[in-house]
Amino acid sequence: VQLQASGGGLVQAGDSLRLSCAASGRTFSRYAIGWFRQAPGKEREFVAGITWSGRTTVYADSVKGRFTVSRTYANNTVYLQMNSLKPEDTALYYCAVPLRGDYVGRKSDEYNYWGQGTQVTVSS
Repeated sequence: VQLQASGGGLVQAGDSLRLSCAASGRTFSRYAIGWFRQAPGKEREFVAGITWSGRTTVYADSVKGRFTVSRTYANNTVYLQMNSLKPEDTALYYCAVPLRGDYVGRKSDEYNYWGQGTQVTVSS
């Protein structure tokens, strides 16, 4: 599986961004997708995830109510809509496919396919 994350940028606090994760290779639709982020000097942390059906979504407490994860099957893409951005959301954002297929885990070692990351910078 190859993953391509995009959509990052430099925004001000309170603004919105939509990240995209385009997948190719293996049968995309049978896999959950997780979003993680890593800020300088910090460990990679779980942000959100969605199962292959789209019926189950999982969010970190820090983004619940502000971020929304969704997916489309037509172009094998998962989106992360980020609203009300805060400076503490600044990080390199990654999408990933989990080892267990259709399971949204919260730990990075539960994922074995990773995209290259897209930078999100939120200024105060």
